Amino acid sequence: MFNWLAQFAVLTSVNIRTLRDRRGWAAVAMIGIAGVVLVLLGVLSIGEGFRATMAGTGSPETAIILRAGADSEMSSGLSREMIEIVAQAPGVARSEGAPVASAELFVVVDIPRITTMSASNVPLRGVPPAAPLVRRGFRIVSGRMFEPGRNEVIVGEAASRSFAGLRVGEKHRWSQNDWTVVGIFSTGGTVEESELWCDVRVLQPAYHRQDTFQSVRVRLDSAGAFQAFKDALTTDPRLDVEVQHESDYFAGQSELIVGMVGTLGRLIAGLMAVGAVFGALNTMYNAVASRTREIATLRALGFRGGPVAAAVLAESLCIALAGGLIGGAVAYALFNGFQASTINWQSFSQVAFAFRVTPRLLVEGITDALIIGLIGGLFPAIRAARLTVASALREL
Repeated sequence: MFNWLAQFAVLTSVNIRTLRDRRGWAAVAMIGIAGVVLVLLGVLSIGEGFRATMAGTGSPETAIILRAGADSEMSSGLSREMIEIVAQAPGVARSEGAPVASAELFVVVDIPRITTMSASNVPLRGVPPAAPLVRRGFRIVSGRMFEPGRNEVIVGEAASRSFAGLRVGEKHRWSQNDWTVVGIFSTGGTVEESELWCDVRVLQPAYHRQDTFQSVRVRLDSAGAFQAFKDALTTDPRLDVEVQHESDYFAGQSELIVGMVGTLGRLIAGLMAVGAVFGALNTMYNAVASRTREIATLRALGFRGGPVAAAVLAESLCIALAGGLIGGAVAYALFNGFQASTINWQSFSQVAFAFRVTPRLLVEGITDALIIGLIGGLFPAIRAARLTVASALREL
């Protein structure tokens, strides 16, 4: 065993030191593998960023209530009477004697993107004064809060970066009403930063919603109060509602986009990987062919086929590892933190988010690069191992 390892170490060292003699072929394989990793991580970082934005919204102490059977706020509807019952349920936190419950209305308005100036569906959410109390990370970062009863909106930071005309003081006309942007708010990077907020009592008549709402969020006394709160609502014969942790609700909304992006990214990367494998095959076959005399000499000196094959595989894996690291580094530099927006198919509205090249994605990209290197080096390694002294000398 020691002799086998010693032979492998010597051969691998020689192969790595002589890579500069085959740098052209090695560079082709390396760039091909780097391209695969770059594309894979670039696409998957979209899904990872969208997932992080959606899943990071909400807290264990916040619950969201929709009409039973509704898969999003757009398809939900709640009456004033239902809102009052929810607000008085056991486990709801109170502030200055009033329940911390936010009955909300959700519509979409057309606003052009800054980059393309094409119209996009941007969420306009009507909220009551309790809305900031439900969302612990809420703060005004520029301007001021809207005044109740006025056609004023505040804009999430992500929306202000992605869509045109959302600076403080600018005006818009939606549903026959003129609206003025009076402030910009932050919620700590959650999906709500893609929204516009206004007074729900102003939004209801503007969109002919009478005295109806689409969702209600409540802050609970503690995360442990959720189950008792949920049981009280779902067993109340006056209600027909669905109760979820807010974080679970938004995490579920990210599944469709993340699944689509993941499938597409792996499909594209898989097609590119086929070409990268052939590049690695050509590189390693060329390495074996150019060193036929050397391999014959080593076999004549007593080197066995196993260490020879393992050394060829090690060289292929080193090239693949270098390509994977280059592709990962370029993907991180280009994509991590890149601001974009996409449609949330559950609410048919735009969500602004940042691409995320996470350590998990980097490990996945480098692993895929090593798999390409392993496949690309396997057959040339087998050929090198089977090369006899006599046949090697005949090929000279």
